[in-house]
Amino acid sequence: MAMVYDALVVLGIWVFTIVILVTVRGDAVVGAWVQSLLFIELFAFFSYFWIRRGQTIGMLAWRLRIVSAEPMTLRRVLMRFVGALLGAACLFLGYLWILFDVERRSWSDMLSGTRVVREPKPPKNQPS
Repeated sequence: MAMVYDALVVLGIWVFTIVILVTVRGDAVVGAWVQSLLFIELFAFFSYFWIRRGQTIGMLAWRLRIVSAEPMTLRRVLMRFVGALLGAACLFLGYLWILFDVERRSWSDMLSGTRVVREPKPPKNQPS
C-alpha cells in the first residue's frame, strides 16, 4: 500500500508538471523530452525522501523505513531505484521475492544493501 500512496503523490507531481508545460507552451507537450523530465522527477522524488528521511510519504503512512549499515548515498539510492524498476518490470517479482528470501529482502534491497523495516507503533496516550 505504501507504493500506492507514493504512486498517487508522484502522479500528482506529474499532472502539475504537465499542466504547467501545457500552459506555458499553449499546446500539447509530447516527446522523449517530456518522458525524460517525468522520469527525472520520479528519481528525484525517491532520492530526496530516501536520503533525507529514509522513507517516502507512503512508507511514513505505513510505518516503514529503509535501514542500512552505511548512510544512504546517491549511489545507494540509484541502485535501489534500478532494483525497484527491475522488480516492477518483471511482473513485480522483485517485490514478491520478499516471500522467498530468508531476510525478507526485495531486489531493490539486495542491490542497494538496504532493508525495509516496520517501525513500532507509538505508545497510546495514557489518561492522567
